[in-house]
Amino acid sequence: MSMTHSGHGTHSGHGTHSGHQAASGYEAVHVSREFRTLRRRHGYFAIPAIVVFLSSYFLYVVVAAFAPGFMRLNVAGEVNVGLCFGALQFATAFIITATYRRWARRNLDPLSDRLRHRLETGRRR
Repeated sequence: MSMTHSGHGTHSGHGTHSGHQAASGYEAVHVSREFRTLRRRHGYFAIPAIVVFLSSYFLYVVVAAFAPGFMRLNVAGEVNVGLCFGALQFATAFIITATYRRWARRNLDPLSDRLRHRLETGRRR
């Protein structure tokens, strides 16, 4: 059995509008210029990072599939080109992650903090 009278959400209909105010606050932030800026800035990093990572991954897969002899070439002792390519996948992921953390701290976090403060204090603008 539902705990709400209307069967929708958590609003009980007892004169409290906190759920509506919270939704309105989120909606106000969602349509704000600052939120659009935040999403656009995120895309500036995320899209190129995704392209770089997927390109390196598919290069690895394609070379492994169509040039297995090249992947078997020894680089040093028992370490071959394929193993180096595989290790580069991990290195690429770690480098992208570390770069994103530093970039987000400078470019996203200040704006995100302002939006969060605005939402928590209930300010519309």
